[in-house]
Amino acid sequence: MEPVMQSLKGECVYENPPPAERSTASQDHVAEIAGDFNTFLSLPTPEDLVASANSGLPGVSTGAASSSTGAPTPVSQSSVQELDMLRNRVRQLESQLSSKTSTPLQSYVSTPASTLETSTSRLGGTFHLHSQRQHVGALATPRAISHKSRFFGRSHFVCGLPLLRYIIEAIDQYATETSGLIIKVQKCKTMAKRIKALRAPAWPTPLTTELASKTLCDSLVECYLESIEKVYRILHIPTFRNKYDALWTSDATSDRDFMAQLKLVLALGATTYDDNFSLRTSAVRWIYEVQTWISEPEFKSRLGIQFLQTNILLILAREMVSVGGESSWIACGSLLRTAVSMGLHRDPALLSKPTTMACEMRRRLWSTILELCLQSSLSSGGPPMITEEEFDTEPPGNFDDDEIMVNGATSRPNNVFTQVSTARALRLTFATRLKVVKLLNDLKSGDSYQETLRLDAELKASYKEANRMLKDCKKSQNSPTEFELTVGDFIMRRYLCALHFPYYGLSLQEPSYAFSRKMTMESAFRMWSTVSADNVSGAASSAKQQFTRLVICSSGFFRLSAWQSSIILVLELRSTVQEDDGFSLTPVRPDLLEVMEDSKSWNLRTIEAGETNIKGYLMLSILMAQIMGIMRHLSEAEIVELIMKAGEEAMQDALVVFESFLAQLQPEGTETQDLQEIDLSFMNDWDSLVRALPEIFDHG
Repeated sequence: MEPVMQSLKGECVYENPPPAERSTASQDHVAEIAGDFNTFLSLPTPEDLVASANSGLPGVSTGAASSSTGAPTPVSQSSVQELDMLRNRVRQLESQLSSKTSTPLQSYVSTPASTLETSTSRLGGTFHLHSQRQHVGALATPRAISHKSRFFGRSHFVCGLPLLRYIIEAIDQYATETSGLIIKVQKCKTMAKRIKALRAPAWPTPLTTELASKTLCDSLVECYLESIEKVYRILHIPTFRNKYDALWTSDATSDRDFMAQLKLVLALGATTYDDNFSLRTSAVRWIYEVQTWISEPEFKSRLGIQFLQTNILLILAREMVSVGGESSWIACGSLLRTAVSMGLHRDPALLSKPTTMACEMRRRLWSTILELCLQSSLSSGGPPMITEEEFDTEPPGNFDDDEIMVNGATSRPNNVFTQVSTARALRLTFATRLKVVKLLNDLKSGDSYQETLRLDAELKASYKEANRMLKDCKKSQNSPTEFELTVGDFIMRRYLCALHFPYYGLSLQEPSYAFSRKMTMESAFRMWSTVSADNVSGAASSAKQQFTRLVICSSGFFRLSAWQSSIILVLELRSTVQEDDGFSLTPVRPDLLEVMEDSKSWNLRTIEAGETNIKGYLMLSILMAQIMGIMRHLSEAEIVELIMKAGEEAMQDALVVFESFLAQLQPEGTETQDLQEIDLSFMNDWDSLVRALPEIFDHG
């Protein structure tokens, strides 16, 4: 607002020159008009100001001002001149005010000072860190990072890049094109591309009716129903089972729509079928078939509930099996608009008089779409682009699948567990989690730490309510499985960790953010404990093994969240070691040392399960080397040498696994190319080495 005030204090030019002498009262009154900004929030008419001015002029009565008849007196003649002057002045003030308020009102809202810091290295290229300071002297809070054509909000882990700046700069300074680490990184990338090419079928791949044996298909269907479907309600299980059974007993031509759905169910079930995702190549082919079928130009005729179910399954399958490079956030945006075009954003009870089954299936699918959109927004760092004002669809009722087949069925109480209880519990926390992601990724969400603390309390309260609902269900005949409880807790911890992580780096310098450091650590530790080796060793329950398989074998939200939690804990260990001044009697936390060792072996297991992105394993390995160097009080040069050696050894581990993959995938009679024969001539361009450094944080 300050520019407006300044413009009012400047010298004005009048159409009619003012008289040589002006009354002091009128001068004071005009100054009052010019100085009182509140006047301009609801500016009166010129006649109002004139009447107001007349009341302050000596010898001028209200009646004289309002009457145009009668013989003028010397006083009234002076008043007329004053009135003319005031009219001109008001016109100019209105003109100035109009020009100052022609821009949107929000442009005058006070926003934190924005800063842009650019970091360039030969290894990673150029990154732009967008930060804000809430007030003068405050530490800059990261808001976003842009790299080439991509923009990442605060929920994307790449915004933690400043925490790894030392390692990136050290490698950039000491590594050369002939360094063992650089050569092996490029060999891994070359072999990874070859492996992906061999796994992928030709495009297009027509949808066929060919299936694996019934025994295998039965197992894969059960794997899906006992994992993914328990969290994301997509199918009506009795209807699906009836069609599935008919497929094996009937000689009739199979329904292509159902065949597409089934193949996606098989692909998703394969992620928890065994410990090494042995059916990955088959899963990729099934997804290719459905992608080819769904790309056919028959969109309008297919627009229905079954087609929407298939789209949801396809997004999940592509993400979890890591097929294609499209961001799930982009795909979910298209899915959301498809659902809105079908009216799923309106509660079915408001649209017509549908059957209970039609009503509940629409509500279930809408809740699942909301969940996927929010999770993809959190992972990608993109804004959720949805508000609660844009839909009025109620959460799904508390029914088992067979109950909604009876029209007019009544929803069960919350303390009775049903096949939709877990999805209902997640929906209960949706509004608060949406606020969290909006705070992190929306452009004008502000940067108030008080808002972060407020959402922390709100998120915990909503989680307690959802958790209480599920625990009350355990008292009934049926109860949530351990898998469902684990997934629910894991998802909520992920949002809590994301809420506080932007302040983790600041907390290492500013004690006022210590609470965020504590919450980031606790959330990461709880997430990691569900996937660590100790949690699944020995006679672990089948539910724990199932979740562990899902996290290790699949890509996407769960794998990425587990990896990020391990990185956070290793960063905390590094900070603890760096803060040790040599006089502390408190030893390094043994639990963090254990996490450091477990996380490296866990990442290697993901590669052995078919993952071809080695950057997560590389980053953990070099972080561990830096920590060991600090603990051994090595010099900077010695630490860098240790980092380079650890990175090279990690890449050698990956190369051994990749060679075994190629041996299995290569056609018979084809020899695997020797590593020494791989063409590395294109390594002259340093930027091509790590063309997209954010993949380090997005390797899931």
